[in-house]
Amino acid sequence: MILRKYLLLILCLPCFVQAKNITISRLTCEMQEGLVVVEGVPRLGWVMESPENGTQQSAYEIDIREALTGRSVWNSGKVNSSQSQLVSIEGADIRSGNLLNYIWRVRVWDESDSPSQWSSDAKFRSVPDCFSSRKWIGAITRQDAHLPEGRKFHGGELKKPEVKAAWEAVDTLAKKSIYLRKTFELGDIKGGSAGRKTSKRIVEATAYVCGLGFYEFSLNGKKVGDSEFAPLWSDYDKSVYYNTYDVTELLQNGENAVGVLLGNGFYNVQGGRYRKLQISFGPPTLLFELVVNYEDGTHTVIHSDNGWKYDLSPITFNCIYGGEDYDARGEQKGWNQVGFDDSDWRPVVVQEAPKGILRPQMARPVKIMERHNIQKVTKLNDEQVALASKSTKRVVAPSALVLDMGQNLAGFPEITVRGKRGQKVTLIVAEALTEEGACNQRQTGRQHYYEYTLKGEGDETWHPRFSYYGFRYIQVEGAVLKGQKNPHQLPVLKNIQSCFVYNSAKKVSTFESSNQIFNAAHRLIEKAVRSNMQSVFTDCPHREKLGWLEQVHLNGPGLLYNYDLTAYAPQIMQNMADAQHSNGAMPTTAPEYVVFEGPGMDAFAESPEWGGSLVIFPFMYYETYGDDSLIRKYYSNMRRYVDYLKTRANNGILSFGLGDWYDYGDFRAGFSRNTPVPLVATAHYYMTVMYLVKAAGMVGNEFDVRYYSSLAHDIMVAFNKCFLDNNTAQYGTGSQCSNALPLFLHLTQSAGEQGVCQPDTNLNKKVLFNLINDVKAHGDRLTTGDVGNRYLIQTLARNDQNELIYKMFNHEEAPGYGFQLKFGATTLTEQWDPRQGSSWNHFMMGQIDEWFFRSLVGIRPYTVLSASLEGKDDSMQGYRKFIIASQPVGDLKYVKSSYETLYGTIVVEWTRQEDAFTLNVSVPVNTTAVVYLPGEKEPKEIQSGMYKFD
Repeated sequence: MILRKYLLLILCLPCFVQAKNITISRLTCEMQEGLVVVEGVPRLGWVMESPENGTQQSAYEIDIREALTGRSVWNSGKVNSSQSQLVSIEGADIRSGNLLNYIWRVRVWDESDSPSQWSSDAKFRSVPDCFSSRKWIGAITRQDAHLPEGRKFHGGELKKPEVKAAWEAVDTLAKKSIYLRKTFELGDIKGGSAGRKTSKRIVEATAYVCGLGFYEFSLNGKKVGDSEFAPLWSDYDKSVYYNTYDVTELLQNGENAVGVLLGNGFYNVQGGRYRKLQISFGPPTLLFELVVNYEDGTHTVIHSDNGWKYDLSPITFNCIYGGEDYDARGEQKGWNQVGFDDSDWRPVVVQEAPKGILRPQMARPVKIMERHNIQKVTKLNDEQVALASKSTKRVVAPSALVLDMGQNLAGFPEITVRGKRGQKVTLIVAEALTEEGACNQRQTGRQHYYEYTLKGEGDETWHPRFSYYGFRYIQVEGAVLKGQKNPHQLPVLKNIQSCFVYNSAKKVSTFESSNQIFNAAHRLIEKAVRSNMQSVFTDCPHREKLGWLEQVHLNGPGLLYNYDLTAYAPQIMQNMADAQHSNGAMPTTAPEYVVFEGPGMDAFAESPEWGGSLVIFPFMYYETYGDDSLIRKYYSNMRRYVDYLKTRANNGILSFGLGDWYDYGDFRAGFSRNTPVPLVATAHYYMTVMYLVKAAGMVGNEFDVRYYSSLAHDIMVAFNKCFLDNNTAQYGTGSQCSNALPLFLHLTQSAGEQGVCQPDTNLNKKVLFNLINDVKAHGDRLTTGDVGNRYLIQTLARNDQNELIYKMFNHEEAPGYGFQLKFGATTLTEQWDPRQGSSWNHFMMGQIDEWFFRSLVGIRPYTVLSASLEGKDDSMQGYRKFIIASQPVGDLKYVKSSYETLYGTIVVEWTRQEDAFTLNVSVPVNTTAVVYLPGEKEPKEIQSGMYKFD
């Protein structure tokens, strides 16, 4: 018997040993982890790890079951394939509206056909069928609120007497924050001869919540999730996002209570203090559904209806632009728990539903991601208080303290305070200070502040729920800091922090070099991006908070190098599609909460460099992740936009828009001055058509391929005819943007036989020569702006001019990141010279990040789209196969970087000492790297593992 056991062990041992060569570490559904809500049949993926070099997947097997019943939904069997991302499970019995979770697992075989162990389980569920049919509830209907309609309420429009009167006539209840609650029974059934109750075991509970504008959701007194400003904002006439929560652990058999706190957000901007605009889709409103599954296969559904109750919350004012006030005396202890007496609460009213389509929020939530403490305290004296009261256009309290929190950011303060009932603490936040040292909101929108009224019950901790701002400094009025003298018995702040609030999409990369300016510039850009990575990519976190679209594609590669945009990007695309006009036009912002009209506003309403994101960005996403779904889904939107642009063109030339916005010179930046607007607009017109041709080929529309190829050719001919001086080989004004754009887009072509344009190598060299000379003529400095920066940097980099780029940015003068650092900036500023004013928290000039990763680190996908119609494009694989081609330039001694792809983490580290160059790389399992070493023409192709090159 013992011998038999040993024989069995020996026979099984090789299988176990080989299985250890490859392990599965991360499972994703539609490239997302956790509980994923899917529409239709999802695509699955997994990441593998191995201690051995050269490990590759040769086959996989996927197993899917219902979590509660254990019912087998689908088993793929062994599939001979190396694919490990975006794996289709077409044919699986995934039922729309199924109330149960699905669980799935996978195992793989390596290159020697040895199997791994089964992975751990992951789960997903289908979108609910009945959620959209539930009742929207709140305190007042839109009709009874008398809310004005339209998207024109901004600027001078808000000063018109009739507009003022319309907004003043709105019922004040329509902008109040409210509590909503409902109690319900779970799990009890009658059984036995005595009719006694027994409990059914809860095994799965899922809540679907949409509270507009923003909400906080709690069950039995506990907040569910840790998000802020949920759900992510949108054009509520087109799309309305809801959140999904696994709440199994928060429920109990017997009585339960659900509570929801509602605020206004962008759904209901009625002003009251500073506001960029006013718009209302309706009063605060709630849609709710809770599905509870029991062990015996039965279920209970709780949903929003007229059986709920509401009351006013302690939030007495909240506006996304103006700030928030909170009166803690209005708190109702236990309002969201069982046993609370809600007899004085009012029944909810059933409201009009938003017009938009209800969609599951796929993008990650916004959260408090960082906290920052006081770095410096300044007490304003009487003279400073008097001067500040004039310069800030508000009465500054004699108690005013100004706190430097050290980091400019987007968010709000959080305080812990002790004082008497009814005392008030006011918090004014700003990214800049006046000359006398007070918080200065002149450039960023005033007045925005937070006011807290104490309840007088020991330590009270509070932060705003439904508003945020961009700030570094906090001006405290009506309180003293702990340990300070307090002759007037003011409330005592025992703690105060800046809460840095941004989208929780994962940071997927690191970058460090021997150049401290570059390291600090990378950090400046990161903090500015994070400040503006909210529900959408905003321009700034204070003055506008609008989703200006040019930065999506102009900074797109840098964003994709730094952040996991697998879920965020599709939501951005949905916002763009929702913003598209019926005639195909694309506005400059999405969501489009305001339509820019009137004298001088046309350029802000539409600009091809902004609207082009609809066409360009999906291809950047495709290159990075190998996922063409956005191109296929929005192909008709792309085509409609190109067709619209054709109606605006005159003989192939577009002449509208903002051009190279904020270009640099001896002037205050704004509208393009160095480069003709038609040149920039037409170049982007050509680019969007070029990408549309590629998209047409991908969707199999050969007619469109031919039609739009012809259109692109005509635009190219018109562009060169209009803007190229053949004698000087200068485009437009000869500015850096004028020449960089045609070089980047391979527009440097000449008409050959039968009028067909062909690349003109001689012309290309001359234009590049002119571009380089212009940079040198400006002291190795740029003159480009928001639009031209990327094309200048990438044109130089792709033409082996990395040394020149190094000189352009390795200094502490303007224009350059070093000057902002010397100035003391902690986020990237709107102007190259922050002293010129405007926002100090913009990421639109952050295009250098693409160069850091693509050139200095040297990583990029092996298959990328050609920048011309002539180039043949292979299917994009994302980082399944990639290039490492590090560029040791200037006096750089080292670069260290990591980048987490869908397949695992790439690590690149190089050092240079005199003539010795050393490169260390780590390649994820199931991927291939093509390594180009400096000075060598032939690359080295390597499989997964760790390698060193000298």
